[in-house]
Amino acid sequence: MKTARFVLVILLTALSTAAFAQSEAQKSFDHLKSLAGSWEGSFGGETLKVTLRVVSGGNTLLHQMGADSPSDPVTMIHLDADQLVLTHYCDSGNQPHMAATISPDGKTITFNFVSVSNLLKSQPGHMQRATFNLIDANHHTEKWEFLMADGKTEGGLLDLKRVK
Repeated sequence: MKTARFVLVILLTALSTAAFAQSEAQKSFDHLKSLAGSWEGSFGGETLKVTLRVVSGGNTLLHQMGADSPSDPVTMIHLDADQLVLTHYCDSGNQPHMAATISPDGKTITFNFVSVSNLLKSQPGHMQRATFNLIDANHHTEKWEFLMADGKTEGGLLDLKRVK
């Protein structure tokens, strides 16, 4: 009887530890949420501002490029079950949906294209990939890749430093 109780205690402890272990997606999402604040960097030789805010009760990270004009793109990052996902509300008028892959060290999160809504023939294309490289609490890079309607890829690298 004592052996059965001991085995039961060990089993329950193992199960509760597994239940509380964070998934890689959750760890990456928490790391991205720690970037909340104002950022400034260069993009194509020009200065660009980026704002990140944790919204919806901590369940979503809002990413806004630009100086708060109506044409600035907005991106929302959140968990969908155990998958980290991103929807980019593009200034070209469509909304690509992407899913993350995470590097083994957890410092690089690459969102790859899954689907797009509202893609019209009159639009130049859609965002295809976004890669966040988390350097430290005050420095990260973002590489945004846009797939043109003719199949060519455009985009660039944002090298961002925290301003507050």
